Amino acid sequence: MKIWGKIRRDNRTVKNETVVIHVKSAYEVEDWGEPFAALCHKLNLSRPVILSKHVRDLEKFSHTVFFPSDFMEPVDFDRFEIELF
Repeated sequence: MKIWGKIRRDNRTVKNETVVIHVKSAYEVEDWGEPFAALCHKLNLSRPVILSKHVRDLEKFSHTVFFPSDFMEPVDFDRFEIELF
């Protein structure tokens, strides 16, 4: 499975990257911290605060969104979208 991260500003994708994780479904991931850390490192981005809502959205919809309020440091974009495929 791959994780696709997109940084969006004004409804345009500014940056995007993918990371491969070696599981077959989102339910098999025990800790989302490592895949998110790898993705954020590739995007030169601080890691967001991962809430149960984000994990639930990934498991149910294979998609979640982080907003600037989900980051501890200031960011210069509107949303950080994660998709699983």
